[in-house]
Amino acid sequence: MRSKYKVHLLLRITKNVVMFSIDVMFAGGSSSNIVIVNASGHVIGKAEGLSTNHWLIGIEECAVRVNDMVVKAKKNAGLSLDKPLASLGLSLSGGEKEEFKKKMENVMKENYPNCSLSYFICTDTFGSIATASDSGGIVLIAGTGSNCQLVNPNNDVHGCGGWGHILGDEGSGYWISHTAVKTVYDDDDGFVKSPYDITLVKESMYDFFKMKKPFDILDHFYKDFEKAKVAQFATTIAQGASKGDPLCRHLFKEAGILLGHHINALESKIDVRLAGCEKGLKVLCVGSVFKSWELLKEGFIEGLRRGHDQRSPCYKSLILLRPKVKSSLGAAILGAKAINQAFPVDYSQNTESFSTFTP
Repeated sequence: MRSKYKVHLLLRITKNVVMFSIDVMFAGGSSSNIVIVNASGHVIGKAEGLSTNHWLIGIEECAVRVNDMVVKAKKNAGLSLDKPLASLGLSLSGGEKEEFKKKMENVMKENYPNCSLSYFICTDTFGSIATASDSGGIVLIAGTGSNCQLVNPNNDVHGCGGWGHILGDEGSGYWISHTAVKTVYDDDDGFVKSPYDITLVKESMYDFFKMKKPFDILDHFYKDFEKAKVAQFATTIAQGASKGDPLCRHLFKEAGILLGHHINALESKIDVRLAGCEKGLKVLCVGSVFKSWELLKEGFIEGLRRGHDQRSPCYKSLILLRPKVKSSLGAAILGAKAINQAFPVDYSQNTESFSTFTP
């Protein structure tokens, strides 16, 4: 499942326009953060809330928590709790599905009439892309889970990944952790011998999961499974890779290859206006796995080049960006556009380049 869930609000008052933006970031659905910015883009209030991952808690509970955060945000900003927002934007995993949009909007209107007069609901990656560009782009997520999405200038959307830990999440923190654990067990069983020594990963696994015997791992992957907790083991693997452990470095290289494949999968669908940009095709990279970019880089480039073995890339260069602001700002931008209330945005201040790939 996607590693990052976001909820964003937009409040329009008759004479003064205030953008409410909730940026919900959590691993496995643990917490939410709301940032309130005004029409000039200045933060004027903040609040925290519980997870709003409707895949895990259901739509009804998601609505409860969204409304709770709206109330907290209003109090923090000194606004009336009885005055509905003009537009409430929700950028959520699964937000691209019409069935979900209708049900979520109906629940909000019926149960919380003072929350908002209207609703704008979109998929979870839109907010990230909108912070970096006003004409679309690519966002590549690698946190607890993984996902890649392309938004073309005409608003056509194409995705790769985002199917959760059972069907996907390749290259994510969960994937790295799961692959590390499976490598240990496969080697111990004699089922598939690891090409690298498993000692450090095995010792780290026993320590991280507080294991005393091999069967103890089953509680963490079945009985008491928490995707976010398993994914956190990737941090330990990153530490081992930084110290030079061959298996740890191999795991991050493989993760990089898979993340590169996400870009390859969408390449044929990239609009020529994005691909033909003289400054290069920009990819916004979101998620904690990218904190270990130096460990991913070799594999990522290899993954991209594998996709070009029999064809030339559609872009002159690929520019990887990391966000400098919360993606809630992007959702506020989208929400403002939805009610024809745009505000000036300096996109160059919202991201920074950290790597460039030239075929």
